[in-house]
Amino acid sequence: MSVNHSWVTSANGHADFPLHNLPLGIFSHGQQAPRSGVAIGEQIFDLQAARQAGLFHGLALEAVEASLDGSLNGLFALGKAHRVALRERLLELLSAAATPRPELLHLASDCQLHVPAKIGDYTDFYVGINHAENVGKLFRPDNPLLPNYKHVPIGYHGRASTIRASGAPVRRPNGQTLAAGATEPTFGPSQRLDYELELGIWMGPGNPLGEAIAIGQAGEHIAGYCLLNDWSARDIQAWEYQPLGPFLAKNFITTISPWVVTAEALEPFRCAQAPRPAGDPQPLAYLLDAADQAHGALDIELEVLLLTPGLREQGLPPERLTLSNSQSMYWTPAQLIAHHSVNGCQLQPGDLFGTGTLSGAQPGQFGSLLEISQGGKHPLSLASGETRRFLEDGDEIILRARCSRPGFASIGFGECRGQILPAPAGL
Repeated sequence: MSVNHSWVTSANGHADFPLHNLPLGIFSHGQQAPRSGVAIGEQIFDLQAARQAGLFHGLALEAVEASLDGSLNGLFALGKAHRVALRERLLELLSAAATPRPELLHLASDCQLHVPAKIGDYTDFYVGINHAENVGKLFRPDNPLLPNYKHVPIGYHGRASTIRASGAPVRRPNGQTLAAGATEPTFGPSQRLDYELELGIWMGPGNPLGEAIAIGQAGEHIAGYCLLNDWSARDIQAWEYQPLGPFLAKNFITTISPWVVTAEALEPFRCAQAPRPAGDPQPLAYLLDAADQAHGALDIELEVLLLTPGLREQGLPPERLTLSNSQSMYWTPAQLIAHHSVNGCQLQPGDLFGTGTLSGAQPGQFGSLLEISQGGKHPLSLASGETRRFLEDGDEIILRARCSRPGFASIGFGECRGQILPAPAGL
């Protein structure tokens, strides 16, 4: 039997969770308290039950014991050596050559998945250069990118308390907006609600306050990745964002996929950072590392699907809005960490970064409705006969991701989905 096969039969050929993915997460089953597990096919391998069965030792045991509090923060803090030891032991336990232990599995559809870590801080970046240019052209046609964009990774601090796992409802936010031609704002539900297709980056070991993380070591501080939808109320944002940037337009909810795809699982899908166009500035020394430029980017196919009430009623499948790739990132994940910490800012295990919207350069590759509809000027037509400029109540956005390379098993991230509910009434 091939080393790519598992005794968990649903893992063999699984689109997202074959043997060589083994993403980490926090789940609950029945009346159990949240506990750590690993996605394998259509099942979840219970790490705590496997520990109680005496199946771990050494660094792998320490890794599992660090997650006994129902979060992955402690495991993230241990760093790469412990993750590698746990991964190697899981490959042994779950391969086709191992003794099957079905009593350690739970059917994933019978379980609830949770945000996998206690997130102390959440930072959202703006490193998708195609998105930055597309949006910039809507407001500054002659100068879409601001002067600092190619010199410094742009970011802002988001709201950790409103991050939710895939499947959580998305309540349309209320807020102030200024209508075109108006001189005074009004209050009410956002009419220009949008999604943003992003990757999430989970921090592993942090750094002491006052000590920067060098670019050459920054990759060692990444525990893993997820999908991230930074829902955006474009009309609220347009009124509030100057001079300090996003606030209520972004912090009402952020949705993530619940499984942490580890840095080790993504190793076969690393690639060189795209060369900068002629005339672009070279990054300053603290942001430039030859090894990171040669091997620090990721080749991940990213997809957005829309399911509307009309599509549901007619029995039609979700419509694909976007197919793009993480290689549109102008800065690598390591550069984000090096920049975030260069002033001595303390990063901690379980902190979450968002990359910013990852759009491609061509239509069909745009990672937000703001880009697809050109700011609402060109509505999108759907197979149901509906049109969309921005999201309406009942709409559901589904993010997916896939990594593939000849000679390696393809892996995925699972879904990141959320359905829009009406805004709260009575305010």
